[in-house]
Amino acid sequence: MPATDPTSSPPRGDSNAAGDKSPTKRVPANWTLLVLFGLLAMALASHFMPQPVELDYSTFHNQVTSDNVKSVVITGTAAQGELYDPAKLVAYLEERNAKIAAREAAVAKPADKAKSADKAEPKAEVKAAEKTEAGPASKFIVQLPVSQNFDVTLDSLLKEHNVAVTYDNTDYSALIWNAILIAAMFGSIFFLWWMMSRSRDQMFGGGGIGGIIKSPARQYNKESDHKITFDDVAGLKNVKRDLKEIVEYLRDPAKFQRLGAQAPKGVLLVGPPGTGKTLLAKAVAGEAGVPFYSINGSEFIQLFVGVGASRVRDLFRTAKKSAPAILFIDEIDAIGRQRGAGLGGGHDEREQTLNQILSEMDGFTPSETVIVIAATNRPDVLDPALLRPGRFDRHVTVDRPTIEGRKQLFEVHSRKTPLSENVDFDKLARATVGMTGADIKNLVNEAALWATRHDRGVVTMDDFEYARDKVLMGDRREDVLTEHEKRVTAYHEAGHTLVAWRIPCGTKVHKVTIMPRGRALGVTQLVPEEDRHNMGQHEMHARLAMLLAGRAAEKIAFEELSAGAESDLKEATKLARRMVTHWGMSERLGPVAYHTSEDHPFLGREIVQEHRTFSEHTAQMIDDEVSKLLHSAADRAKRLLLEYRSQLEAITQALLTHEELDESELIAILGPPVATSERAILNGVPSSIS
Repeated sequence: MPATDPTSSPPRGDSNAAGDKSPTKRVPANWTLLVLFGLLAMALASHFMPQPVELDYSTFHNQVTSDNVKSVVITGTAAQGELYDPAKLVAYLEERNAKIAAREAAVAKPADKAKSADKAEPKAEVKAAEKTEAGPASKFIVQLPVSQNFDVTLDSLLKEHNVAVTYDNTDYSALIWNAILIAAMFGSIFFLWWMMSRSRDQMFGGGGIGGIIKSPARQYNKESDHKITFDDVAGLKNVKRDLKEIVEYLRDPAKFQRLGAQAPKGVLLVGPPGTGKTLLAKAVAGEAGVPFYSINGSEFIQLFVGVGASRVRDLFRTAKKSAPAILFIDEIDAIGRQRGAGLGGGHDEREQTLNQILSEMDGFTPSETVIVIAATNRPDVLDPALLRPGRFDRHVTVDRPTIEGRKQLFEVHSRKTPLSENVDFDKLARATVGMTGADIKNLVNEAALWATRHDRGVVTMDDFEYARDKVLMGDRREDVLTEHEKRVTAYHEAGHTLVAWRIPCGTKVHKVTIMPRGRALGVTQLVPEEDRHNMGQHEMHARLAMLLAGRAAEKIAFEELSAGAESDLKEATKLARRMVTHWGMSERLGPVAYHTSEDHPFLGREIVQEHRTFSEHTAQMIDDEVSKLLHSAADRAKRLLLEYRSQLEAITQALLTHEELDESELIAILGPPVATSERAILNGVPSSIS
């Protein structure tokens, strides 16, 4: 299996360090629902309320003359009123309908009498039923005839029968319809405005017309946000020294200007993921005591062309007004990639945004104490114009922590964790070579979770060991191997372990297991004893032998090979090819670099440019030399395994019995490992070989 790198991406985009930003006001959905339910309730109430009985004028005249009308309100050609006794109205309607039915039956032909009776009688019943159903609501409405002197006649009739009369000349129907139309118009305008504001907020993240081009940068608020200082950043002494110099310049520019010194316009933080670049920017914000604006590179790019450049202008304009100030651009590679590297030309949104950043950084005058700090883990893709002096004058490498830095990181991340007395940070720091700050934070959290799962009051050293194995080798899987698969895996891991134990310049074996972990059926964990930044040729040959030892052990034990060595072969081939093409470790090819271009594989260059600079004959020689290195390493591993065949069997049997062996158990079986003055591993990173 290839060497595993226990790195993880650091947390990005801290909202606390960004300052407060008022949310966009929107119409609450709950109020909208309440209004809709209110309108529905009014409609239902008006439907089920007793409705006025609609009368013809003759019926109305009869009820007036029968002294059954209590009051009348006359509006234009209509009148609404109230009856004393609705039952009299029902009786009158029934009597009138019966007379109409009888008259129709009398004048009908004899053959149609029965049919007329059948038709007339139900009609009277229906009319009576309708009025009876509407009767309890003693209200009525009637349309008045239009004729000369009718008003005088009606007024006299009503006064004669003591009916209370009210005249209302207002046309309520017109007013109601006008009000409905006006309300509908304003409601439509409000609804369209609300939908447009929602769409604008989702697209541009701001409110109003100015929200389109306004920078979404967040200002650090030292009163309300959690303050982070350089004391919260473990290790990284040189990096903190460079950044403290920036902070001191912002606090007291005259101190530096006495000797003609000027602060750098830009500081670029470069390093692998998880090394603490964003945390350092937050520490600068906490230490500086000046306005601090934070933004991610991807926030400049939007749907419309030109928005990114407008936001850059707004961001730098705001910073200049607040000078002295600091701008922090996280993941600047999102907008700072090389121009003209792909096939799209130089007019896309990203390149316009980058051009605007270059222009703004050139526009700073010496009196403007505005400093730009940017972070990236891909400096190889940045445009050269962005990296030149005058833009980003200072490049600060934020590398993986040293042993002392890892010890401080364990102390910082364990402040809120109750620890047992047997926890040794020195031992943990030496056993976590190559881990970043984010990895160590994750390891401490995994240890606390494991201790909580077992209901312990404190976190012990065993919890840290478990968390370390889980981070480096992966969590245990529930796969059940057959007996044959377990034997093959045991021989495979025993081969890795024995060669790593006996070969000179090998790396220290920390633990070996045949329990499935991560994506492997078995794992041999190799841990360096010290930080290393270089690797010699002998160490690389030893590494190749260790990688191919598992395959050789299977061949010795079973006289056949399995698919379990796929990752070993891939890692060994990669290392051997780099030895030949990158580092000139081939006598036949000599000190020449033959590697193909691996820069910017996603920018389109490999489509338009020829990236191989050697002939087909040379390519054949490279393949021959790589094959020669791999065959030599495989033969070396096989010879060593045959020489110590009894120890190979002993390790295999111990693995089949216990499934996992640590360093002390391996010493009991194999004796002390071969002593060397130098122990190393590729890139100084702990690895696991499966």
